[in-house]
Amino acid sequence: MNPYVVIGAGQAGMQVCDSLRKSGYDGELILLGEEDSLPYQRPPLSKKFLTGDLDRDRLLFRPAAYFDKIAVDVRLRTQVESIDRAARQIVLGDGSTLAYTKLALTTGTRVRPLNCPGHELDNIYYVRTLTDSEMLLQRLASTERVAVIGGGFIGLEVAAVARELEKQATVIEAQERLMARAVSPVVSDFYAKLHRSRGVDVRCSSAVESIVESKQGLLVNLADGARIESDIVVAGIGVLPNSELAENCGLACNSGIVVDEYAQTSDPHIVAAGDCTMHFNGFLQREIRLESVQNAVDQAKVAAATLCGQPQAYRQVPWFWSDQYDVKLQMAGIGMPFDQYAVRGDLASQAFSVFYFRDNTFVGADSINRPAEHMACRKLLTQGTTLSVAQAQDIDFDLKQLAKAG
Repeated sequence: MNPYVVIGAGQAGMQVCDSLRKSGYDGELILLGEEDSLPYQRPPLSKKFLTGDLDRDRLLFRPAAYFDKIAVDVRLRTQVESIDRAARQIVLGDGSTLAYTKLALTTGTRVRPLNCPGHELDNIYYVRTLTDSEMLLQRLASTERVAVIGGGFIGLEVAAVARELEKQATVIEAQERLMARAVSPVVSDFYAKLHRSRGVDVRCSSAVESIVESKQGLLVNLADGARIESDIVVAGIGVLPNSELAENCGLACNSGIVVDEYAQTSDPHIVAAGDCTMHFNGFLQREIRLESVQNAVDQAKVAAATLCGQPQAYRQVPWFWSDQYDVKLQMAGIGMPFDQYAVRGDLASQAFSVFYFRDNTFVGADSINRPAEHMACRKLLTQGTTLSVAQAQDIDFDLKQLAKAG
């Protein structure tokens, strides 16, 4: 029998391999990755890795010996050119071919590049791969001024690191508030004040017109006529799903590789998992593409179960987090859009939660430095426990007890 092959050596790819072995698959298993590193954690790339608090080896999920132990043939620096579904064969970058019995696509995402004039200049950085962050880490040592384009998680995490390293930092966000796609105005305003209190020049509703070289470094020209002088620019304006392999071999795609609740693509021999998928989420009861560790891990487990003929529907509650300075944001569920919300705790103390409701139903919560509330919310959402606005905003109401009662 030909091997099971996993394309994409990130979080989801590693999890598929691990789960296949734990589910009893003992056949040949090959993991293909474009980068030169074993599977590693991506979240620290814009946080502790940039501050120098976490070295390269500590980013790895598992050492090489682990993959030997579970008999996974890891092939790094391997480019996949195409998939021949009829022949069940992969064409690699060197022209060789690799036959498969079953295939898992865990190709992840890539950064959305700047498209303004000057986007190709030196000293413009992105944060997606280990190589990206290593280059930025090295450059930060000789940098005094950092301009960050994009006020989402990545951009704000990089700005926080820059300030912790005592660099000047400016955040340029095209929308009228920070993290607008992910959080409510209450949370956006809190983070704008937080960053400004730490010395970041936060500029919302500011579109970048061009980037030009100057004697002092780079000049970021804004549409309103303002100019930001900087030594380097870090762009964090979102990501794009790596779905080209799937598209080119005729798999159904729609802003990602389309899969059902079992991580099954439109080809019965191919599953997909992680950031690259547009999937039906059983908890949300709709199609969505999620960019998170939680989704990569949980959906990969579902994909492995499908490959082993043990289908399990994907119904996990989405959760996310972001570390900025000494403030941890933990998100449970999908709160956007909402028609009611409740604040629990004190914003000034930097320890509070915002609960979101839609049609009188609790749909999500953002917790800032309140880990116990975050865990309670995840449990409440998983169980479908009824929570009212009044209960959510009552600091004396015991959320843990409600979650325990189920």
